[in-house]
Amino acid sequence: MTSPRIVVFGATGFTGRLTVEALLAMGARPALAGRDRARLDALVADLGVELPTEVADARRPESLRRIVRPGDVLVSTVGPFVRWGEAAVTAATDAGAVYLDSCGEPMFIKRIFQRYGPAAATRGAALVTAFGVDYVPGNLAATLALRKAGSEAVRVDVGYFFNGNIVKRASAGSRASALGVLLDPMYGFREGRIIREHGRTRQFRVGGRRRYGVSVGASEHFTLPPAHRGLREVNVYLGWFGGLTRTAGVLARAAPVIATLPGARKTTRALADRTLRTGDRAGQAHTRLSSQIVAESYDATGRLLASVRLDGGDPYDFTARILAWAATTALAEGVKGTGALGPVDAFGLDPLVQGCAAAGCREVP
Repeated sequence: MTSPRIVVFGATGFTGRLTVEALLAMGARPALAGRDRARLDALVADLGVELPTEVADARRPESLRRIVRPGDVLVSTVGPFVRWGEAAVTAATDAGAVYLDSCGEPMFIKRIFQRYGPAAATRGAALVTAFGVDYVPGNLAATLALRKAGSEAVRVDVGYFFNGNIVKRASAGSRASALGVLLDPMYGFREGRIIREHGRTRQFRVGGRRRYGVSVGASEHFTLPPAHRGLREVNVYLGWFGGLTRTAGVLARAAPVIATLPGARKTTRALADRTLRTGDRAGQAHTRLSSQIVAESYDATGRLLASVRLDGGDPYDFTARILAWAATTALAEGVKGTGALGPVDAFGLDPLVQGCAAAGCREVP
């Protein structure tokens, strides 16, 4: 019998490589998986560390099922996840393994909780999606804000904001994922249930500044209500667009109509494919970013009960480090449950606080 191991699927991509480097820095020796043998060998040579490699392709799910074994921790950074993510989920589910991903795509996150999670639970597998800058910090900040608020809290709002040029820093995979979900239906959590919604915006005060965010479907909508039974409303907002956020909200509200136009989805998919083929920009690593995540809890009258802010550094560095922390923790100690799990469900609140701090994201007093 071989010992359980960490397998990074998509290791030669931008986020995949950062994750491998973060794992090596923590003393782990992951197996690297990808569809191109030559690129895998080149990565190992560049890293200067002997690591096992496996050829696996999301278009051939059996190639991934062959390499994932019971007790393994499978980290997937292969996107767009709506198109290519299922192979890794089914491989982890069939093996009874722990699955982690860097997904930020609303519809794939929804599938994890509503479709894939129940099947994973029956096989003893754990699926922990959206384990990066979207949406670990918001889960953590919201849980802390709800704990401070106590039983009166019925609503929580989460806002994600970046300082710096996110467009210049975005990887090819991130840009392709954003294009891929442009016309997808969005969702929120209101009146105790998941509902469709598009383009809601709101203003936050962050560090003395007014910051605007547009609503987005996220993992918080699924993870927070079961843990906080009094919650009736969960809202998640992205403030990536700066002064164009309200314009982005208008465009988001128009998305359902645009999606019905002949060829609209085919066009966005073709643009996503082209983005992936062009690869990452040469100057990408030199663009500096920092992140701010805010969570606010409210009572039934709309009175603010508690607010928590987390500050962090570069979102890609954080994603790589928190994935590495989660993978090494899961391999050594396991996770707390099976099926689809949120970050706090999987690892516990206090360990997650420590893990996020180690990855560079801490609460601001």
